[in-house]
Amino acid sequence: MKEVVLVKYGEMALKGQNKSTFESILRKRIRYRLQSLGDFTYSSAQSTIYIVPQNEHISLDKVIERLKKVFGIASICRACVCDKDFADIKVKAIDYLRETLETVESFKVEAKRADKTFPMKSPDICRELGGVLDDAFPELYVDVHDPDITVMVDIRDTNAYVYAEKIKGAGGLPVGSSGNAMLLLSGGIDSPVAGYMMAKRGIRISAIHFVSPPYTSERARLKVEQLCEKMTEYCGDINFYCVPFTEIQEQLKRCCPEEYFTILMRRLMMLIAQEVAVKEEACALITGESVGQVASQTIQAMVCTDAVCHMPVFRPCIGMDKTEIIELARKIDTFEISIQPYEDCCTVFTPRHPKIRPRLELIEKAQEAGDFGEMIRRAVEETECKRIHISL
Repeated sequence: MKEVVLVKYGEMALKGQNKSTFESILRKRIRYRLQSLGDFTYSSAQSTIYIVPQNEHISLDKVIERLKKVFGIASICRACVCDKDFADIKVKAIDYLRETLETVESFKVEAKRADKTFPMKSPDICRELGGVLDDAFPELYVDVHDPDITVMVDIRDTNAYVYAEKIKGAGGLPVGSSGNAMLLLSGGIDSPVAGYMMAKRGIRISAIHFVSPPYTSERARLKVEQLCEKMTEYCGDINFYCVPFTEIQEQLKRCCPEEYFTILMRRLMMLIAQEVAVKEEACALITGESVGQVASQTIQAMVCTDAVCHMPVFRPCIGMDKTEIIELARKIDTFEISIQPYEDCCTVFTPRHPKIRPRLELIEKAQEAGDFGEMIRRAVEETECKRIHISL
């Protein structure tokens, strides 16, 4: 029995004249994710992409698992292909849905008749097929209000499709439809979640990480690369940059008040990230900050940090508590990597008593005293030579 996968999208359908651009990007993302599984043909109609396997040995279970991580997809359906003839529809529906219907107690039938030339109207299809299934599975009963399962019949231009399970997709917009941004990836729990959330809004992610050998180990850097690899399942390919930060942090320790270390360090990271972001044609920075989570994440501290930026800073976790962030980290499977006990440069140089409500003029004065300009230039040059392309 021939099967296809129907991919349906949600908010993309509301994009008006730009809809075709979003659809094209989504199709490219789907093709890329499925290319290693075999050959498929693709077609589109009425906010649905039809994916037809060209080899009977292709695992549709694997296809669906990959599609569940593609942003822009609202739902996924595995469907049986029928002729546009009710006799064929009812025979195949009984056989195709048998395993599913034998595990539930109630059902209903819904029909969509995109092809208005089909001789039966939607209510007639629902009534007739419901009767056929009720006779074939006498242990079932019809419940039109709260069924255990809904059988769908979709009448299209060339074929009819029957399915019962609608799998929830990742939602959002396809990656690459909303521009590029640079994620400051610390190696903790929050920043991968922030990257995931912005990728869901269609942003293509690059990532930048700061290392301070010998204070941070090679294992800490490899941990962040692992996070990038895990994020590609949702975010697509990621260009990863690793910034040598030891010289700058040692200069901070020599020349600046300890209570300002964290804020100054964040400002210098932003300056470097911006320079690298420009090369990536990125238009914004992304961080995993959440208001009040740590001393450097107060509103006053963020004002001081943002003052050095000439591009927007997105903080998608800003209003989330730690429990919510952890829950999402577990969902995208980055949590276990994030909690590996390897120090990053932020935790190594944490001041004993950080300034919670810093004043911008004092922060800027302390930064000028440190004379970081040449160090930043060298760090950017070295970073750009060591880009790593991380793909699925």
